[in-house]
Amino acid sequence: MSTSMRQHKKPIISPLRYPGGKASLYPRLRTLVRANAMTEGTYVEPYAGGAGAALGLLITGEVQRIVINDLDPAIYSFWLAVTKHPGEFSQMVKTADLTVDEWLRQKEIYSIGSPENYLKLGFATFYLNRTNRSGVLNGGPIGGMDQTGNYKIDARFNKEGLIERIRLLALHSKQIKVTNSDGLAVIRKYSSRHNTLIYADPPYFEKAGSLYLNSFMDSHHSTLAACLNRAAGSKWLLTYDNVPRVAELYRERRREIFSLNYSAHRVVKANEVMVFSDSLVLV
Repeated sequence: MSTSMRQHKKPIISPLRYPGGKASLYPRLRTLVRANAMTEGTYVEPYAGGAGAALGLLITGEVQRIVINDLDPAIYSFWLAVTKHPGEFSQMVKTADLTVDEWLRQKEIYSIGSPENYLKLGFATFYLNRTNRSGVLNGGPIGGMDQTGNYKIDARFNKEGLIERIRLLALHSKQIKVTNSDGLAVIRKYSSRHNTLIYADPPYFEKAGSLYLNSFMDSHHSTLAACLNRAAGSKWLLTYDNVPRVAELYRERRREIFSLNYSAHRVVKANEVMVFSDSLVLV
């Protein structure tokens, strides 16, 4: 079965930029939430990253609660900081210097990576995400170190717009649970719960190293497949790059091909695959 995912009519809520982010799947996920009577339920992302789809569903009232989980302590620190201290975080955004010198300072904070000071680490993570090329945390600044590129370091740092996104998050912070666990543990925990939908978007097979700091080896993909296949009676869906290995690992599950625009370095359209648990009602 083949379909083309619509790239419009999606709320842009997440303050983070993510190459391959899944906010554009919002229309499809909204349809699945409604078809499975999950509007009073909990939506879980074990590999959240930018959590664009989760936040879109929450803020438009499609689900009541979301769980944002990320094993990367820097991404976790960002979500914890922005939900626990939105006012202080917004002030840091408002007063941020958008210069290469400040980029170097934030890069050092990020590199040291002290999660005990999650506000400081969370802001450094956010700063690099908004000022780096394509939002890749281990990349360089937009415009280069000499700022001679077509775009400068402030090109993706619209302070007013970002503060508004943080304000919206703050209004719903009591409905957001942020965790720093292994994705498998999160899937095992929530797959047995009633009225819960899990959307797993793990690191992909190809080019994962350039997009994710916590990339997977083949054994990780196999372990994840075993976990999800055992939970076929729960409500979950999974997205991957469309490679033959996915069809092997999930040969007994329903699968659907879709297209998605990526913006890492340049905009390209890629075919991906969505896998569904047996109990998920499809429309």
